[in-house]
Amino acid sequence: MKALQIAATGMSAQQMRVEVISNNLANMSTTGFNPRRAEFSDLQYQQATRPGTLTSTSGAMVPAGVQLGLGVRPASVAVMLGQGGQVQTNGELDVAIDGNGYLEVMMPSGISAYTRDGSLKRSAEGQIVTSEGFPLIPDITIPQEASSISISPSGEVLAHFNDRVEAENLGQITLATFLNEKGLEAIGSNMFLESPASGAAIVAAPGEEGLGTLRAGYLEESSVDPVREITELIKAQRGYEMNSKVITAADQMLSATVQVR
Repeated sequence: MKALQIAATGMSAQQMRVEVISNNLANMSTTGFNPRRAEFSDLQYQQATRPGTLTSTSGAMVPAGVQLGLGVRPASVAVMLGQGGQVQTNGELDVAIDGNGYLEVMMPSGISAYTRDGSLKRSAEGQIVTSEGFPLIPDITIPQEASSISISPSGEVLAHFNDRVEAENLGQITLATFLNEKGLEAIGSNMFLESPASGAAIVAAPGEEGLGTLRAGYLEESSVDPVREITELIKAQRGYEMNSKVITAADQMLSATVQVR
């Protein structure tokens, strides 16, 4: 009675699907968040009769054979890349990436991480950092006497002073892109790490190498579609229920077999 194990793999798959959906819905308000999608593939098959086998009686060829599936397994949880809406915040260090690209930041371990969360802040030392306090790469420090800051679409950070007419260029924010963005490793806090699947980071100024531009005073909203997620949640619930009914049916069949006298 393989139906018990097969239906159990189906229930496990739908449970994972619900977990992915719940994570998407939980991050509806997360800046720059892209939803995930659980993808599955069927398990190996038992070849009771292989297609093309010759029958022993007439020598004819079996056109389809008998191939018995053994259930389903998770294949991947892939990121559904998409541009989220942009909301105006008027924050002088808030930037939304209009197009492709990630901001590069320095982690405490010394490695680079990448994010689309442009809610940048100013540290006590004047460094431009993320909401978690990780400094931006390249390092840009704002002078204490600067009265205001402006960021151009090409990433130039300009400091304005009360006693000067000309603004001072403090540096340029760069963006990074990857040949396979879905291969990035998510580590939480809106951060990703480079992986062998993503390929090496390609760093350039905004607007170059196919990268997007920066929009100061805006933040990118989550690209989660609540209607789609609720629809997928209902489908996952129904799939879980149907697999549980298969287990119930298989249990009743086993019970009937045991009671045979």
